[in-house]
Amino acid sequence: MNRFGELENNLNIQFKDYSLLMRALTHRSYLNENPGEVLEDNERLEFLGDAVLDFIVGAYLYHRFPEMDEGELTSLRAALVRAKTLASFARQLEIGRFLLLGYGETENGGRERTPLLCASFEAVIGAVYLDQGLPAVKPLVERLISPALTEIMAESLHKDAKSEFQVWAQAKFNITPRYEVSGASGPDHAKEFTVQVLLNEDVWGEGIGRSKQRAAQAAAKEAIAKTEALDLENE
Repeated sequence: MNRFGELENNLNIQFKDYSLLMRALTHRSYLNENPGEVLEDNERLEFLGDAVLDFIVGAYLYHRFPEMDEGELTSLRAALVRAKTLASFARQLEIGRFLLLGYGETENGGRERTPLLCASFEAVIGAVYLDQGLPAVKPLVERLISPALTEIMAESLHKDAKSEFQVWAQAKFNITPRYEVSGASGPDHAKEFTVQVLLNEDVWGEGIGRSKQRAAQAAAKEAIAKTEALDLENE
């Protein structure tokens, strides 16, 4: 397992069970072409790593910003665990160099593809967690998210989902999103609004909030999640 020594240096972690690291770096395409060489691809570790990241990032933000409301904490966490951010962490750690990929995936540039790097980073986090627990994962994740958080907040990348979605929609379809109130509930002093965001007649997102503006922002965030999924499919 000496071939993983450089990656361990990048992670600042020495694994006890190298089979976990091997599994974290094994893409499904490699397993399909080499069925007898490894037992499992990294998809289950990706699932676990995703949950571990959500917890660590959420706890980090909770303690870092004791006066920040839940809505903005949620926006910051979403910006830190989105695919592009996690893929950038994978690039910093040079995870792509160590991935076990099938021939076709390698030829198609898999080592630099954002969805694949994001999934691999999550899998590595899952492997570290299983190997050494939260005390090892926490400093690794916080070392990566601290400078990313500074950039996100400096450029307000976690705010104004409506503007972000409008930029995307106009670039992609030359359409300006339209917001419509589709419902309201509750007494006047605690009314909640439901707002949909549409491109032409297609609903791209729906949100609920104590004001129409908050509901519209929530709808835009849902729409942005949909655009990210589409963008990842096209990469």
